[in-house]
Amino acid sequence: MSEIPTLPPARREQLPLDVQAYLRVLEAQVATLQAQVEKLQAQVQENSQNSSRPPSADPASAPPRPKRAKSKRKRGGQPGHRGQQRVLLEASAVTEVVQHWPPVCPGCQHDLAAERHALGVMRRQQVWELPPVQAVVTEHRYATVACPRCERKVSVQRPAHVPPGAFGAHLTSLVACLNGRYRLSKREVASLLSTAFGVNMSSASVVRSCAYVSDALAAPYADLQTSVAQSAAANVDETGWKQAGQRRWLWVAVTPTRSLFHLARSRKGRELDTLLGHNYAGLVTSDRFSAYLRLPPAQRQVCWAPLKRDLTAFSETTGAAAPWGTRALAVVSQMFALWHRFRHGTLDREALQAQMMPQRTTFAALLAEGATRRHSNLRGLCANLKALEPALWNFLATEGVEPTNNAAERALRPAVLWRKGSFGSDSTPGLRFVERFLSVATTCRQQGRHLLAFLTEALSAFWAAQPSPLLATP
Repeated sequence: MSEIPTLPPARREQLPLDVQAYLRVLEAQVATLQAQVEKLQAQVQENSQNSSRPPSADPASAPPRPKRAKSKRKRGGQPGHRGQQRVLLEASAVTEVVQHWPPVCPGCQHDLAAERHALGVMRRQQVWELPPVQAVVTEHRYATVACPRCERKVSVQRPAHVPPGAFGAHLTSLVACLNGRYRLSKREVASLLSTAFGVNMSSASVVRSCAYVSDALAAPYADLQTSVAQSAAANVDETGWKQAGQRRWLWVAVTPTRSLFHLARSRKGRELDTLLGHNYAGLVTSDRFSAYLRLPPAQRQVCWAPLKRDLTAFSETTGAAAPWGTRALAVVSQMFALWHRFRHGTLDREALQAQMMPQRTTFAALLAEGATRRHSNLRGLCANLKALEPALWNFLATEGVEPTNNAAERALRPAVLWRKGSFGSDSTPGLRFVERFLSVATTCRQQGRHLLAFLTEALSAFWAAQPSPLLATP
C-alpha cells in the first residue's frame, strides 16, 4: 500500500484552524484504516510458507510448495553404490543348521543320495522367524501357618522380586512402550497382546500398567531434570496438549544427550523455571514467543526459521514493505549458506564469524530502516528484532548452538502424533506418565539405549525397592 501523501507545513499553516483540525482527524482515520487493511491483507496472504500455519491449512489460493529440481538420474541405486545386505551371523549365533543336498543329477539322472562331499564352501541362507509366543505364567502360592508356640496365624509376604499384580516387569514395560512409543490406543494394546502372545488384558489393566511404569520412571525423570538444569545449552519449544478437554502445554528442553518434557497448565514464562530450573545459566534456543523474554538476549539464540517465514510474508506483499522483505531474505539466504559451509567443514569458526560480519551489518541497517517505515507490522517486527539483536547471532560464537530450533521441533514431533491419536490425557497421573515416558524414550534414543530393556530394569528396581537406573551420559 502506498504511503499517505502529506500536506507541506507551510501550506497547512495557511488553512483555517478548523480545517487544520479536520485534516488531522481525517489523517488519523486514514492511518487507522490503512493499518487495518494491511493487517487483513497479510492474513489473507498467509500460508505455510510465510507463516506458522501447517500445510494442511493452506487455502486454495496458496502458491504451490516449491518442488525440488527433477534429477536426471534413474530411480534406485546408482552406479558405484554400495548395496545394503544383511550380514550373516556367526555359526555360534545360529539356532539350527539344515543342510540341503542335490537328490539326483539333472543330466544323467544318477542318484546322488550318497554324495556328501561338497565342492567348495556351501552357500548359506539364514532365515529369521519368530516362534509361536506363549506367555509364561508363574503361580505364586502364599501359605499361612499356625505358630506352635503362641498359635498365631502367620502369612508369608510377597517377596520383593515378585510383581504386585498379574503381569511381570517385561510385559508391563512392553504395554507402556506400545502405548507411549508406538502410540497404540489402550484397546489396541490389549488386542495385540491377545493376538500375538495370548495374554488377556483389559483396557483398565493397560492403564494400570502405564501407571506402574510412570511411578518407576520418577527417579530417572528427576535425574534428567537435574542434568538438564546444569547443561550449557538447550533447545526449548512447546506445543498444545489436552487434559480431559482442558488446554495444557507440553514443554521440551533438548540437549545433545538428554531431553526433558514437562506438561504445564500454561504457556507463560514461569514454566521455564520448572523446565530448566530457577537459576539456569546456559544458552536457550527458541522462537520469539513472549514467554522467553524473561531471559536476557545474551542468554538466548532466536530461531531463524520462523523469522524467515515472516520475511517471506513481507516480500510477498503489494506495498512498500515488499522490497525491504526481499532484501532481508537475501541476507538470511546468505547467512544459511555460510552456516552450511561451516557445518560441512569448509569454513572454520573464525572464518564463519569474519564472513558473517557483512551480513550482520546489512541486517542491522535493514532493521533500522524498517523501524522508520509507516507499515505497522514491519515497524513492530523491526523493533522486536532490534531488542533481540544479540540473540540472533549467538550461534556464531557458542559451540553446539545452531541458528534454528530444529532439535526441539523434532523432539516434539512424536508427541504431536501421540496427541492427535489419543486426544491428550484424562487425569493428572496421565500427564505425569506422558512427560516421564517421553523424556526417557527420547533420551534413550539420543544415547543409543534399548528402551524396553531400560523400562524393564527401572520397573524391576522400583518393585524391589532398589535404586533405579539413571540416564547418565553414556
